[in-house]
Amino acid sequence: MKHAYTVAQIREAERQAFAEVGPDALMQRASAGLAAAILRRLGKGFGRSTHAESLRSGRTPLPGSERSTPTEALGRRRGVYGARVLLVVGSGNNGGDALFAGAILARRGVRVTCWRTGSTVHEAGWTALLAAGGREVDAGAALADLPTQRYVVDGVAGIGSRPGLAAELAGFASACAELDVPVVAVDLPSGLAPEPPFGEEAHFVADLTVTFGGYKLCQLMEPARSACGEVELVDIGLDLPQPAVSAWEPEDLAAAWPVPDARSDKYSRGVVGLDTGSADYPGAAVLTAAGAVRAGAGMVRYFGPPQVGQRILDRFPNVVVGQGRVQALVLGSGWGERKDRGVVARAVEAGVPLVVDADGLRHLPKTGHSKVVLTPHAGELARLLGSSRAEVEADPLAAVLAASRSTGCTVLLKGATQYVAAPDSIRVWLAVPGPAWTAQAGSGDLLAGICGTLLAAGLAPLDAALAAASVQAVAAAAAPGPVPPQELRLPVPPQPDVAG
Repeated sequence: MKHAYTVAQIREAERQAFAEVGPDALMQRASAGLAAAILRRLGKGFGRSTHAESLRSGRTPLPGSERSTPTEALGRRRGVYGARVLLVVGSGNNGGDALFAGAILARRGVRVTCWRTGSTVHEAGWTALLAAGGREVDAGAALADLPTQRYVVDGVAGIGSRPGLAAELAGFASACAELDVPVVAVDLPSGLAPEPPFGEEAHFVADLTVTFGGYKLCQLMEPARSACGEVELVDIGLDLPQPAVSAWEPEDLAAAWPVPDARSDKYSRGVVGLDTGSADYPGAAVLTAAGAVRAGAGMVRYFGPPQVGQRILDRFPNVVVGQGRVQALVLGSGWGERKDRGVVARAVEAGVPLVVDADGLRHLPKTGHSKVVLTPHAGELARLLGSSRAEVEADPLAAVLAASRSTGCTVLLKGATQYVAAPDSIRVWLAVPGPAWTAQAGSGDLLAGICGTLLAAGLAPLDAALAAASVQAVAAAAAPGPVPPQELRLPVPPQPDVAG
């Protein structure tokens, strides 16, 4: 699991560390970690990363995928000695980190040059770089020599800077992308906002971001996450508080996923009821059933319109159509203009674990309860909050927390990054990220069915929401491309071997 922090949290932790060990000690730790990350990649002969290539091609890299090109046929020499690295530094501490790291690289035989973009520079770092054999270049030389560089180290701006780049730097950042020169960002890509709102200001796009102390929000949240590339965290000894954001990784999904054992039967595995779909939108019911069945429900009951139930049986004959006892309910997907407006309120009052999706969100009572999971997209969440979609998208953390507190429910905000907030927490949780191919009609219906199955299996609402969104992302990453939701195969962990 990864934890990310606000700028204010990082600044306070740095202030405490400055008082204890001094700023120079922290800078030396950071620069050593930065240099080590670059040296490892120079030693392996890494060229342009698959991350940057994917941004230009529209493909999304798989989490944890290798960052080197398959053949390294870009003409870049392997190894450390004689490799060319250009530092682009500003006047702040990020520039100092880059300069001290450059000195380490130069002492290892790297040909280090430096473009000082501001009127001042970190003096001790500058002295160390020159003493190690680094040399200064101006903006024109930096641009002219760009095609020969193995890496550009972006040390222009840090978390305290305003988003955006000056015109000359913006042009240079664009040239790095156009010429396929890998960028290593110091703490975060310069010009990128460290936390929401993430605007459209000019910024570097990094292949690797070496960040210090703790992850920044921009490194876990889209659209900023894509600009950070691979992120390597260097521990510099900060005493950090409870994180603002925690992000699941595949191992967290595996640990949470319910797996039956020798004592399990269909009832103990969980019975989930579906009241989804309508005559106008029968496909939504089929997809929620697909999600529930493929997530491993012990039994799926369908309570919706009979004509829609037959459509489900045609596809999933193991679904039971008709009333009966359930351990969780899924409501709302594909309802359209539902005449009975009290269905959600009655289910909430009954206290059964519940997923409310899509049109069901229009019928939500003023107060829910802790066993309810709401699964809105940005537009639906905006309607719940009485705000605009733009406001939700500008600060999804604040929006999902506000919705959870106002409704008393766990809220899963769907999108490129999927956010989950519980009413009793000040932290927001992120699901495992997946490819953008999942942004298609029907994905939310499938997700609702998965989440309902996990609630029926006994998972807490927070874990059920995270696991449902994460397993869908992992499945999509394993089968990249325009795979329709009804064909997505969930990578459910195998049942333990119970043979005697």
